[in-house]
Amino acid sequence: MNILFLGGGKRVSMARLFKRAGATKIVSYEGTTHSPISLEGKVIAGRRWSDPAILEDLTRVCREEEINVIVPFVDGAVAVAARLSKETGIFSPVSTAEQAEAMFDKIEASRIFAEAGIPIPQSYSADSEIEQWIAKPRHGSASKGIEIIDTKDQLDRVLAHAEDFLVQERIDHRDEYTVDCYVSVKTGEPLAIVPRKRIEVSGGEVVRTETVIFPEIVEITRRVLAATGLRGAVTVQFIHDLDANRCLLMEINPRLGGGVVCSILAQADIPALILAEAKGETPRFITYRPYTEIARYPQEVAFFN
Repeated sequence: MNILFLGGGKRVSMARLFKRAGATKIVSYEGTTHSPISLEGKVIAGRRWSDPAILEDLTRVCREEEINVIVPFVDGAVAVAARLSKETGIFSPVSTAEQAEAMFDKIEASRIFAEAGIPIPQSYSADSEIEQWIAKPRHGSASKGIEIIDTKDQLDRVLAHAEDFLVQERIDHRDEYTVDCYVSVKTGEPLAIVPRKRIEVSGGEVVRTETVIFPEIVEITRRVLAATGLRGAVTVQFIHDLDANRCLLMEINPRLGGGVVCSILAQADIPALILAEAKGETPRFITYRPYTEIARYPQEVAFFN
């Protein structure tokens, strides 16, 4: 099984875990060949995800490298992977391109969640008594561009560009949780649901996290998956409002998250599920070991020109 990573330049651990699950070769399509993933596979310098010729170039790569599975790791690559899979017939653990694009539009995703009756933070309204708000860029990721709003002037400035931001109530006294999910691409049945607490975060990426037992979040996650129809790898983000004791859905990334390594090491072998489905097998739901904690750390890779 030859795996093509899209934007997996830093996912060295994931490459090793895919190899452990049975992958023969890892190829990663990146902006530069000087990527850490070269420790575990071949790196191909390619085009931007928005390039009109991206599908043609990736189709060539898939043919030349005899690719069996396409796995995206960054937002811009998810819809590309979905379209590439549809055109080539190569398996990719993703939802449709349209579903992915809806999830990466925070305003559209919030509307979908609200209509499905999923608990989410309150969105801004002029008659609300809430005074503390948070503004998230409509198409942002990794906490980039988020604005904390404490004054009317700040709020007015954001509302002047309301089409570019999702403005929601700010909950300061909270814990954050991620749920790593894998939903069968073929049947739509959840095959893995693993909640974990985000203990430490840097630059929007979790650096310390632990799998937990949290039935309420798991139940909401099942409702979310059923309501959205998402398939493949799905990362669901929650906050637990400690003052009101309520769990609120924040966002969904329809791809593997950076901290999914924790869930995999906790015996929820999502790479094995992906490879099994790619082979035409029908895997069963897998459980996980709670209270497995990981700490992530940077490591240098030298390139000699």
